[in-house]
Amino acid sequence: MKLNLMKLNIFLLCLLAVIFNSCLGVSADITIKVDGSGKIDLTYKVSQTLESMGRLDGNEKKPAVPVGRTDFERTVSRIPGLKLSKYSSKDVRNPSGGGDIVTNVTLDFKDTGALLAFLDSAGANAAIVQEGQGALLRLTLLDPSERVSNPDLLSLLQEVSSGYEFAITLNLPRNAALTTIPASIPAAKAVSSGKKATFSIGMGELLGMKEGVALEIRW
Repeated sequence: MKLNLMKLNIFLLCLLAVIFNSCLGVSADITIKVDGSGKIDLTYKVSQTLESMGRLDGNEKKPAVPVGRTDFERTVSRIPGLKLSKYSSKDVRNPSGGGDIVTNVTLDFKDTGALLAFLDSAGANAAIVQEGQGALLRLTLLDPSERVSNPDLLSLLQEVSSGYEFAITLNLPRNAALTTIPASIPAAKAVSSGKKATFSIGMGELLGMKEGVALEIRW
């Protein structure tokens, strides 16, 4: 299996390509202001083992996962109203004794249109709907049709993804209410308090969600 299949928007990669790139940890902190502008503080770590494995398919000169500054610059150049304001990347040791490539990025967006274009350019997995004076953001983290169906492969991916997590925090202009689909996800932490909503789940647990996972955040 090639581990560099998903050459998609960076954040869409982080949300959806975990089914192909299981050794991937993602943390996204999104701030949306009253006028729709805001910023995304994105941190993700990729196993150096995964990076090496991704080079075994004849693409030795290409990174298995797009983590370089140039990748982000190309992404923002295609999206009006999106700006790359900070970028850094470093190698670190993880608790298991292996190595990770940790990338930190800050992106500024002019409006929610730019935010949505970054989250999902196709418009199938991220949408904002106006509800009276408020709004609803819906994010599909894992579509049931995109999950790994082979039980042996799934078991392997869950094993190697141990210790990696997906986490997203929304800082909103009004009080937030977070709903998960399905309503009960025992392995996840879903909290909304005041103007902040947070969701986190281990990558292994996310991979094992047969019915998929989606979030609805109202404010």
